[in-house]
Amino acid sequence: MSTVHGHCDARFDKLFDAFSQAITDGEELGASIAIDIDGESVVDIWGGHADAARTRPWTEDTIVNVWSSTKTVTALAGLMLIDRGLIQPDTLVASVWPEFGANGKANIAFRHFLSHSSGVSGWDQPVAIEDVYDWEKSTTALAAQAPWWEPGTASGYHALTHGHLIGEVVRRVTGRTLKEFVAEEIAEPLGADFRIGASPDDSARIAEVIPAENPMEGVPPIDQWTEQMMKTFTGPAPDPTVANTAAWRAADIGAANGHTNARALARILSAISLGGSVDGVRLLRQETVEKIFDVQCEGPDLVLAMHPIRWGLGFGLPQLESIPYIPDEKICFWGGWGGSWETMNPDRRMTTAYVMNKMGPGVEGSERTARYTTLIYDAVS
Repeated sequence: MSTVHGHCDARFDKLFDAFSQAITDGEELGASIAIDIDGESVVDIWGGHADAARTRPWTEDTIVNVWSSTKTVTALAGLMLIDRGLIQPDTLVASVWPEFGANGKANIAFRHFLSHSSGVSGWDQPVAIEDVYDWEKSTTALAAQAPWWEPGTASGYHALTHGHLIGEVVRRVTGRTLKEFVAEEIAEPLGADFRIGASPDDSARIAEVIPAENPMEGVPPIDQWTEQMMKTFTGPAPDPTVANTAAWRAADIGAANGHTNARALARILSAISLGGSVDGVRLLRQETVEKIFDVQCEGPDLVLAMHPIRWGLGFGLPQLESIPYIPDEKICFWGGWGGSWETMNPDRRMTTAYVMNKMGPGVEGSERTARYTTLIYDAVS
């Protein structure tokens, strides 16, 4: 008997079957997939279990920490500032956050945050995860340190700093924290079940994050890491189980501690695929959506093991060499550690989202990510 629930348009039967099989085989523990086309929910499926002991089913309202899929909503918040004329891509960050101009960072523009090319991909050590939870301490440290490479010359994935950098700009120009801005300007108007962090009231419906047996599989041996990769991934060192703690859930980490499900991500991000508005709620103008697809930086990413990445304004753009399952179309995307994934395709007016609690190995997608995404695009091509 299938443990998958929800609805699935017949075009995506192979996706449903693959998802169901992955849960049956134990490759998935619990997960959800959603697809929106032209404003209509054509796939909204979920199944499996929310905990390693398999005592709690993954239900319609289960949410999970989605790691770097959080960045898709944080980037959207940054684009909304641009759309409202509060800042522009080429605005120097120091003009709104004066302290940030210290130590060789005076010429870093807002677009460098959105394209992971600012040179501030992590914190100078010593730094602990508790420092990341402390907004004032962590942003003050980022403002004081020097960039780790010449800004704008290359990308280096802002694994944990992305949300603090964009979030401090949000705070400086709106007077609200990133967590507040996302709640009040994105999630609440759209009725989307998304939040940065999570409240204690959510705890009963949060799925337990289960680390992969080898969460850094596919990453080169440590003696082959770039200096920027070493600094980023050891300051602080990643520990997947931290996502199951109250301290992590209480923090404002716009790079990594969003809690949500696939349905909510697809609804929020469909604003990009649908020209800026969802059910009459306008987040962006069409001209701002188009800015996403202007290539900001392209080439080997200094943090992501030198894999070629093409960055638009806030999102990844197709790069068949490193992410072959994303078609070479007008698509923007990103995902999270362990495999969660989102794609936005304006030409097809299609948005897809996948989240799970059992992490796959590696830091850029997973075998499941590739399988599901391939089946989705096979179905619509």
